[in-house]
Amino acid sequence: MALAMAALFVVGSHAGSISIYWGQNEGEGSLADTCATGNYKFVNIAFLAAFGNGQPPVFNLAGHCDPTNGGCASQSADIKSCQSRGVKVMLSIGGGAGSYYLNSSADARTWPRTCGTPSRRPGGTPLHWDDLARYLKGYSSSSGRKVYLTAAPQCPFPDAWVGGALATGLFDYVWVQFYNNPPCQIMLWSKYYDDQDDYSSSVKSDV
Repeated sequence: MALAMAALFVVGSHAGSISIYWGQNEGEGSLADTCATGNYKFVNIAFLAAFGNGQPPVFNLAGHCDPTNGGCASQSADIKSCQSRGVKVMLSIGGGAGSYYLNSSADARTWPRTCGTPSRRPGGTPLHWDDLARYLKGYSSSSGRKVYLTAAPQCPFPDAWVGGALATGLFDYVWVQFYNNPPCQIMLWSKYYDDQDDYSSSVKSDV
């Protein structure tokens, strides 16, 4: 999977924060090393590739560690190292390939209990992601620690998969996936094409 990066720009400021996916390339170094570069404000661990519909959660960290024999337990220390540097570490669930599916509201509430409190990258089907968002956000109250929810919707607006979940207003960060979306890639480099499809105007009130 290609490295995915997105810049989060704060309204009223020229400063930006970079979010990056980590976990799908052995050559990218450790999670702790990634955070130690000082380049990133957010690191998304990619991916929790299987969950829901009664199946056990399965991590795919592409050679960094083997979750089947407990080999990924070492990542806990790396996560703490990142957090000590002020880097927010997210668990990206789903991804471009995998087996993930929420078959009911109850399913959305059940599977996270087996793997902690992940942030989310939606996928599978458009059903019950809003239920999952509400359930995960509830950990902020029960744990006494803020749980951040993020999403990476496709740029065509509204996103067919996560539009309902985003409408809950519970997400802290939204990183729009402009890459691998040819119409949006064209729009980004030319205001002319932006004017043609009215993309910026259509999403402005929701950003």
